[in-house]
Amino acid sequence: MHTGAAATEAIQGLSLPARMEAILYLKGRPLSLAELAEIAAVGREEAELGLITLITDYAHRDTALEVRQEGNRYSLQLRDGLGDLVQNLLPVDLSTAALRTLATIALKKRILQSDLVELRGSGAYEHIKELLAQNFIERKRQSEGRSYWLTLSEKFHRTFAVKADDLQPRPRAAKAKANNVEPEPAAAGDEAWQEAA
Repeated sequence: MHTGAAATEAIQGLSLPARMEAILYLKGRPLSLAELAEIAAVGREEAELGLITLITDYAHRDTALEVRQEGNRYSLQLRDGLGDLVQNLLPVDLSTAALRTLATIALKKRILQSDLVELRGSGAYEHIKELLAQNFIERKRQSEGRSYWLTLSEKFHRTFAVKADDLQPRPRAAKAKANNVEPEPAAAGDEAWQEAA
């Protein structure tokens, strides 16, 4: 299944406002209503209704986040006045967008750079450079193909106090059983990857 199709399928189980929230969070940049509708695989009017519900929801929550409108684009941002607090709390000097990209890599455990860029947008290339420069991720060329595998580094685990075991992917058979499908055969090099992780 194509990564874009897999992402669309994954968000179909969420309520429409939750879908809008997930898209705005993962993209990490302002999106137009048309972009939101396309990614959520819904009509423009339906996307607008979901977005209005989400904006109203955030307006009534005691939360540090808000949906912000900039022209005809929308983004999920920290409320005004919290920037200094965030800079004091972050253990590293990374932009919020780079941290979101790092969180996406952490959730996936191992992801192709091309898939990450599809999820996070072309700005992910700069985030990857930033994360590599600060040694939070590692990059290895794909054995077959033109992209790179991205994984978390030891520095990530030390800095964020996350054990490698906490981020281990489920075995293929267990994952396949949970999805009620036959397990896929391991791709070439996967065994070596599991041993190296």
